[in-house]
Amino acid sequence: MEDVFGARALRERVLRAWAESPARFREDANAEEDHALGGYRDRVVIELAQNAADAARRAAVPGRLALTLRTGGEPLLIAANTGAPLDAAGVEALSTLRASAKRDEPATAGRFGVGFAAVVAVSDTPAVASGTAGVEWSSARARELVEGIAGLEEELGRRGGHVPLLRLPFALERAPEVPEGFDTVVRLPLRDEAVEPVRRQLGQVGAALMLALPALEHVEIDIDGDVRTLTAERRAPGEVVIDGGLWRTVEEHGDLPAELLRDRPVEERARPFWQVRWALPEEGLPEGTPGVLHAPTPSDERLDLPALLIASFPLAPDRRHVAPGALTDFLIDRAAEAYVRLLGELPVSPRVLDLVPGPIAAGELDARIRRVVRERLPEAPVLPHRTRGRDAIAVDAPAAFVEVLGGGDTGGDAVVGGLLPPEWPARSPALAALGVRRVELADVIDELAAVDREPAWWHRVYEALTGAATDALGALPVPLAGGTGRVVRGPRGLLIADGVDPAGLDVLGLRFVHPEAVHPLLARLGAVEAGPRAVLADAAVRAAVEESFDSDDPDAVAEAVLGLVAAAHADPGDEPWLAELALPGDDGELYPAGELLLPDSPLRGLMADDAPFGVVDGEVLERWGAETLAAAGVLDGFALAKAEDVNLTGLADEAESLDLDDEDLWADEVLRRTGEQDLPPLVPEFTAVRDLELVDDWAAALRVLAAPPWRSAIVDPAHVALHTGRRVGVPSYTAWWLSRRQVLDGRRPGEFRLGGDEALAGLYDVAPQGLDEHLLLALGVRTSLVELLDEPGGAQELLDRLGDAQRPVGRAQLGGLWTALADAPDAAVEPPDRVRAVVDGDVEVVDAADALVLDGPDVLPLLEGQPLVIAAQGRDARLAELLDLPLAGDEIPGVVESDGEDRPVPEAVRAVLPGAPGEYLDHERLIVDGQEVPWWTRDGRIHASGAAGLARALAWSAGHWGDRLLLEAVLRAPETLPVLLAEDDLEP
Repeated sequence: MEDVFGARALRERVLRAWAESPARFREDANAEEDHALGGYRDRVVIELAQNAADAARRAAVPGRLALTLRTGGEPLLIAANTGAPLDAAGVEALSTLRASAKRDEPATAGRFGVGFAAVVAVSDTPAVASGTAGVEWSSARARELVEGIAGLEEELGRRGGHVPLLRLPFALERAPEVPEGFDTVVRLPLRDEAVEPVRRQLGQVGAALMLALPALEHVEIDIDGDVRTLTAERRAPGEVVIDGGLWRTVEEHGDLPAELLRDRPVEERARPFWQVRWALPEEGLPEGTPGVLHAPTPSDERLDLPALLIASFPLAPDRRHVAPGALTDFLIDRAAEAYVRLLGELPVSPRVLDLVPGPIAAGELDARIRRVVRERLPEAPVLPHRTRGRDAIAVDAPAAFVEVLGGGDTGGDAVVGGLLPPEWPARSPALAALGVRRVELADVIDELAAVDREPAWWHRVYEALTGAATDALGALPVPLAGGTGRVVRGPRGLLIADGVDPAGLDVLGLRFVHPEAVHPLLARLGAVEAGPRAVLADAAVRAAVEESFDSDDPDAVAEAVLGLVAAAHADPGDEPWLAELALPGDDGELYPAGELLLPDSPLRGLMADDAPFGVVDGEVLERWGAETLAAAGVLDGFALAKAEDVNLTGLADEAESLDLDDEDLWADEVLRRTGEQDLPPLVPEFTAVRDLELVDDWAAALRVLAAPPWRSAIVDPAHVALHTGRRVGVPSYTAWWLSRRQVLDGRRPGEFRLGGDEALAGLYDVAPQGLDEHLLLALGVRTSLVELLDEPGGAQELLDRLGDAQRPVGRAQLGGLWTALADAPDAAVEPPDRVRAVVDGDVEVVDAADALVLDGPDVLPLLEGQPLVIAAQGRDARLAELLDLPLAGDEIPGVVESDGEDRPVPEAVRAVLPGAPGEYLDHERLIVDGQEVPWWTRDGRIHASGAAGLARALAWSAGHWGDRLLLEAVLRAPETLPVLLAEDDLEP
């Protein structure tokens, strides 16, 4: 076939050059290898598409490309395209590195003359044909020619037979058939290892390729019969539809100033123009779209923006990365400007926020583009009404509230200029990047105080804020009732009228919400639903009461307050501060309500003459009635002090006060009962009777206090809440105060006892008649020996009364008292000067220095005439310690002076005392310290004289003193043991 492309001449020229300069051969081989294995590796499909696009552009025809991969048998990739056919210049360009035939065609994608080198990475025999002529390149044929050149043998051997494939074209004897409808075909027999990379590249062909190569309108990909088609339809300017997906594009281009190309290669300087195109998918980037710069085909420069950038950035020699320099800087600015323009041409929608680049970039180029874009965004008219970001405000508040501020709810004027509609999320970082000023809800609320709107508008504001966090609404403006149109900051403390006429309460300084502005939100924010009782509890009413003596019109204040009290149906003590209300007495003077008595009050006859009480004015009583006046603090009986969460530590330290007599002493005693705590104990609910220190007639006063409501303040204990969650019951303040005063027949209640426990007989008088037992108990009247010893100070009181010789105590009663005192685990007493003791069987009160504590019955024969303090077995040491008295056994020598005979303990004893010792010393006459005694055990052995002595010695030693008589009977008559045991079983 005729060599129409001049392949022979090209080949001979190259071979001649190599023969003349072997270095040229090495240079060409290195260059081709660098391109095939470096910048253009894995680019064969892209380069074929790029050549197809350039051919279509040159021929001014729609670009169509068919890519066919066959893997059965000999693997083969075929690329058929429309457009300008292959010519001699094209063959020369394909066979000449870095010498593109397209350098004078500014619109072409290929411009470096090296892209076709990508085929070397996959094929040893590439071929191209147009019409009936074609050209191929062959590694085998090229190697054969090179082997015939003298001087290249060594270099060829060093390269393992590899030669620069594309430098030696061959005219095809028979050109491959060009598929119908196409103008050029490229045929690439593939190496086996290239099949999978090529398959992967074909799978990656997508919309990005069509956008980077706009001359292509139709691409068909056929992999072993599996056909996929891509089409690009360019509708209106700036819109491209690829496989049904809409892409919006914006493009900028122009001529490059010469100074920007000064550091670029010659062939680039010959193309002094630039181009930037952004393509934004309507539905987001398709999966698998490479997030890289396209220059115009994909580079390795990572971009993580939501649109594709196709731009004529200068590339480094590796063809993978952007070359630094002035031209790159220039194009970064142009790309940023084009991106901002793209956003500005989109329909106004919050969707634009998804397109605002964030500060985190995928690489250096991405970071530089983002930085410039973000610098320009505040001037971009991308917000509603084509507002610039720096002129806009976003309010971080509920959507309905933003709607009201913007006037959208009624079509009225906006309260805030430049306000973004509620669908634009105020907290979006993209809005901040656009320069939008975000205003927090609390700041907007603060500014609303200057807004002049009718009360109904404020009602709409409150409705719109219903779901907002209340912590931002503390300063929410509220219009007040009345004709002044006054607006105040913050609902807290305002009143919402509910069955109350505000007009008559002006004298109290109350503030009511305008009726047209009333909304449930105001109540959530601290406004008070103002029924009579709520109005009565308002701080302004309390302040008016506290200042009523200094008021210009005390009668008007009293009239308003008493009207509220009556309407609220308040009970006495509900609002203790009402006792400070200035009311007239029957003497014409003003008194605090809490210092006025009703005419029939029982207090008039039982208070001391100097008590500061007056009697309420008769006209006031007739106007309001006794019930209302009592609720306002006028006294019909004793006043009650009520409080919640009373801090006992503060009360004890006098840092807090309830104005009660000796309240600090009561708190001190309660704190001693509860013990040391990490946090101050509290009394959640506190009630006490006031003015007890002013009582003169206690018999009459107790009759009053025994009735409700004062009775519960005495008989109900106070409950102290500890930080651990535990609650401790203690005597109430009133019960404590009364128990320490001479209120019962001129004596303290604790000096009396109830008639139940005879252990206290003689030590305490029986309480007088007239008061019920429950009340007497609360007052501190003694009930039992156990409760006395459990009470703080009770043991000392018992000891003091035992030392009083005027109080009769029986012999049997005394032993029980000493035993109970010794058994009291928390007893703490001062050693007494006088004690009640047993002297030879009689009870006497003696000097403590003369008394001993009996520590065993064996010493009794040696202690004739000695005062003895006697408790049950085992209590002697504890009692001696409490009373600071010596034990009797420590005060005698205890020397056994007689001789005894070892004898076994009778076996019958073990039926009563299983642990009885085996032997004892039997004495005819047992002499200790010169005196005859029946038994003795203090030297560690059992001494006894007779059955009675042995029985007592064994019982005491074994700790079974109560069995001594049974043992004696067994020792005297062992044969009666069964009967004795049966009798003992009958013991209760």
